[in-house]
Amino acid sequence: MSDPHPARTSLEKEDKRTFLQKLAEFIHPGPDSRAQLIETLADAEDNEIIGADSRIMLEGVIRMADLTAGDVLVAAPRMDMVNIDSPYEDILHLVIETAHSRFPVFEGDRENIIGILLAKDLLKLQRAPELNIRALLRPAAFIPESKGLNDLLREFRGNRNHQAIVIDEFGRVAGLITIEDVLEQIVGDIEDEFDVAEDEGDIFALADRTYRVSGDTSVERVNEAFDVQLQPTAHHDAEEEPHRFETIGGLIAHEMGHVPRRGEFTTLGGLNFIVLHTKGGAVRWFKVSPAVEHDNTG
Repeated sequence: MSDPHPARTSLEKEDKRTFLQKLAEFIHPGPDSRAQLIETLADAEDNEIIGADSRIMLEGVIRMADLTAGDVLVAAPRMDMVNIDSPYEDILHLVIETAHSRFPVFEGDRENIIGILLAKDLLKLQRAPELNIRALLRPAAFIPESKGLNDLLREFRGNRNHQAIVIDEFGRVAGLITIEDVLEQIVGDIEDEFDVAEDEGDIFALADRTYRVSGDTSVERVNEAFDVQLQPTAHHDAEEEPHRFETIGGLIAHEMGHVPRRGEFTTLGGLNFIVLHTKGGAVRWFKVSPAVEHDNTG
């Protein structure tokens, strides 16, 4: 005999909550937006249900759903690339200087990317000089700027290709993105062997005679360290007194007119500032070097 109440039976099987659970949810309904969900996570941390690190990671996962490759890419002008026609010594110097593990390789024009070179593969040339760079190249992955980070992370995990070239709507190279760039949206900045703990200082000399400067470094300390006088650029309203910025990160963001992204650069007060890492909408590290002057070239 058929069940006289098939709909009710199906509903009973789907909803196994107890009466007390239903009552609790009626009195305290769950969040109905991402903003409320993030507030709920903050409350959970305040009530010591989850730790601060867990809350940060969960918030990162939630916020990442709205981000695309275009939001976190390294802009094309800042990409470290290998010219297929460069001598081996030049390529080796680039690998050592930048300390990257993967490099897009182009031929003729930087838009013509023909593959990816792994730094470790260069060792094969020392053992087998008859090989050439072209024989070492791996296929390059190309993705649109609109690619969601959730989907991109899934692809990175599936194909083990940890770098992708980002293409804009006109088919030109917009930049590149790595699996590290994606994961940093969840867990924060991933430190490598060249990163320095925050409590160990704020200005560090690098091997290439440039400096790594924390975005939290005071403007006064940067002025003293580099013997410069950095201050906000005067705007059209001369009667308005320029705002005084405490940190170099705040000053650079003001001068650029927006929150800097990784790979962007600017020149101020005779110094070049390149954004190395960002976190939470602020610059964590700059690469700083004296600006090259061309006025005395004749």
